[in-house]
Amino acid sequence: MTEEAFDVLVVGSCMTDLVSQAPRLPKAGETIHGHKFFIGFGGKGANQCIQAARLGAKAAMVCKVGKDFFGDSYIQNFKDNGVHTEFVGQTSDAATGAASIIVNDEGENAIVIVAGANMLLGGEELQDALPALCRAKVLVCQLEISPQTSLQALRMARENHVKTVFNPAPAIPHLDPNFYRFSDVFCCNESEAELLTGSSVASVEDARRAGRELLRRGCGAVIVTLGPQGCVVLRAQESSSQHVPTSAVTAVDTTGAGDSFIGALAFYMAHYPVMPLEEMARRANQVAGVSVQAVGTQASYPFKKELPAELF
Repeated sequence: MTEEAFDVLVVGSCMTDLVSQAPRLPKAGETIHGHKFFIGFGGKGANQCIQAARLGAKAAMVCKVGKDFFGDSYIQNFKDNGVHTEFVGQTSDAATGAASIIVNDEGENAIVIVAGANMLLGGEELQDALPALCRAKVLVCQLEISPQTSLQALRMARENHVKTVFNPAPAIPHLDPNFYRFSDVFCCNESEAELLTGSSVASVEDARRAGRELLRRGCGAVIVTLGPQGCVVLRAQESSSQHVPTSAVTAVDTTGAGDSFIGALAFYMAHYPVMPLEEMARRANQVAGVSVQAVGTQASYPFKKELPAELF
């Protein structure tokens, strides 16, 4: 049994990314030539965990991979990034999750995911991780595993006074109302906010409106990320919402930028608990801004030593 206290505990997904770079995305039934292929490590949960670890968080992952080549490689990848793997389970009942990703020359992407072993992560694994969960500073969850597992993890964190960050991605339209109530910070992007609120989110003003609707559902705070427009931060105890702009960068590959933001946010919440949420978001914007300037998902995530000292 671990007696370690983790800064960030992530309950979520691992995916092996099979990435093809092509001039454009193919149309239905069309075959086009790409110019590069590589295999990367992805999955929203693991991405967020690895970004937090690279910034210096003591991080642990609760997830499930297959008893296959991709699963073995993934566990090694966690170790290489300093992520604790005590709660990474391997199953022979399903393959490691995989994502087929096509990235065009503009840096836009199209993705098909096959969740595989991720869907076998359940209550039993959460019980095994409970001693660590109780003592973590921040718990992070998403929706690339069974939503009930994420909800149970958030509930367990809440009961043990652990701060929660919930990222409703990939978005599902009818979210259990408890997801809002168990989220200290509910963090979504424009398309997720749109799906959850039913109204279009194209501008900062739209994001404020969507954020207010999500707050009404019971979240402690809401962050709506807007890519190059930064993000909007709303807190339940305040009537105002704050737009946190980000500095312009030349995006090479935006894959995983949202996960970089959330991993950074979790790091700041664990390390600087009294820092205003807007300031954490401003710094997380900068970390994610570095990630879009390189190709790949985790491969593009910066380490603490590569970032300006004022971010720490």
